[in-house]
Amino acid sequence: MNEIFFEYFPNVVELQSDLIKSLKETFVMVGISGSFSLFFGLLTGIVLVVTAQGGLYENKWGNSVVSKVINAFRSIPFVILIAFMVPFTRLVAGTSIGLRGAVPPLVVGIVPFISRVVEQALYEVDKGVIEAARAMGISKPYIIVHILIREALPGIVRALVISFISLIGLSAMAGAVGGGGIGSFAIRYGYARYMTDITIVTVLILLLIVNALQGLGNIAARKMTH
Repeated sequence: MNEIFFEYFPNVVELQSDLIKSLKETFVMVGISGSFSLFFGLLTGIVLVVTAQGGLYENKWGNSVVSKVINAFRSIPFVILIAFMVPFTRLVAGTSIGLRGAVPPLVVGIVPFISRVVEQALYEVDKGVIEAARAMGISKPYIIVHILIREALPGIVRALVISFISLIGLSAMAGAVGGGGIGSFAIRYGYARYMTDITIVTVLILLLIVNALQGLGNIAARKMTH
């Protein structure tokens, strides 16, 4: 078995330390940017729902502004967004390349997507439940946390799984422009040096990560469904 692997994947064997390092960078990149994106995406998604017409804190002007800002950033291709954000990235991270330089664009790139999928998950909650809670005199913050979010939790989990899978894809794209991680490894060796075995292995690794994440997300969503 080892002989077959050495024969068909010689470059992977030779560069395995770089591969492991790149994989760790990807996990760190996705972990850090995912944490920030999760917070801001959930917050923005909730704001969009509660400030919409008929919402708990109806505010048409505020809702319109937030919605337009999200749509504006969603319309920018990620590669262009990275270049557009270079001054801001240097300001907050001290550099626009490498692991640190990739985090701000990843956050800005995925937060609008998370906001929209969370918004859709929250809209699926039966409005009758919310109206019943309001009729009982339950406070608005309590309704948001203990009724709205709790009822939408399975949908939110599924939405976040999709978002994190997209984030992995964006992290690989960030690697193509000096962001580090598995994407940078695949470009430097698999593409630039025509090492096909490197490309194949990196694709297989990404497939395994995505499938594992999707499976865990499905399990979590099923357990939260009531």
